[in-house]
Amino acid sequence: MDAESIRLLATVAVIAVGTIAPAIAIGFIGSKGVTAISRNPEAASKVQTAMILAIAFAEAIAIYALVVALIVKFVK
Repeated sequence: MDAESIRLLATVAVIAVGTIAPAIAIGFIGSKGVTAISRNPEAASKVQTAMILAIAFAEAIAIYALVVALIVKFVK
């Protein structure tokens, strides 16, 4: 394999892990948030705020993965 093929495979791997992991995390956060709200509806506003903040952090990981994939692809 030449260097360009390895670079392409590394880019694909980073993109795959960088999208799958945050998607699973966001799904987990959402399901736990809904469970918490269903158990204690009075705390819905506090749970929702924490849930949105956690989802934003998980989404930031996906953006970092995108940056790493772009660096791997275009920096020689």
